[in-house]
Amino acid sequence: MKTAPAEILREYGPFADAQDVAGVSFDGRHVWFASSDRINALDPASGKVERSVEVPAHAGTAFDGRHLFQLAADRIQKVDLETGQVIGTIPAPGGGGSGLAWAEGTLWMGRHRDRKIVQIDPETGAVLRTIESNRFVTGVTWVDGELWHGTWEGEESELRQVDPQSGKVLQALAMPPGVNVSGLESDGADRFYCGGGPTGKVRAVRRPR
Repeated sequence: MKTAPAEILREYGPFADAQDVAGVSFDGRHVWFASSDRINALDPASGKVERSVEVPAHAGTAFDGRHLFQLAADRIQKVDLETGQVIGTIPAPGGGGSGLAWAEGTLWMGRHRDRKIVQIDPETGAVLRTIESNRFVTGVTWVDGELWHGTWEGEESELRQVDPQSGKVLQALAMPPGVNVSGLESDGADRFYCGGGPTGKVRAVRRPR
């Protein structure tokens, strides 16, 4: 495994009414981030929050191309972005999770202290696959067939690419000391967006190509 320092391209926030940044997702235009009682749409060009949807939002966030999925305690909510309404709910495996991502028609959820990533049926919440990690797992994202997740242990955080079959770490980006990663999402190109937990910030990090 090779480890390189993470290159932080830009910091956003802290934001009014959002003391804690948890899950992060990207819909092609906005970076959505969870902050306790709402999900917020951040314009990454201007750095401004353009919209908020009031739903419980305690952890990971994912976008399936049309809806947002939002972790709240022991459940995953499916949110209609046009109306802001919760239109479906499934149980979160194990009673809760950290990160959340959408790929291959399924949800992928980080299980923080269990050090696992689970693939979930989005209709039933059934676990389809489990990937083991040797670090606490926070955010999760897929990009170009690569599975990445955030770690946060003590005051150390990394972004890690892992083999989706074996869980072996293929490469890692080390965040600066004291800079932690809660949520994680790729923009589908050259950057990752990382939630900054209680700092209330979102950070853009260069994705290695």
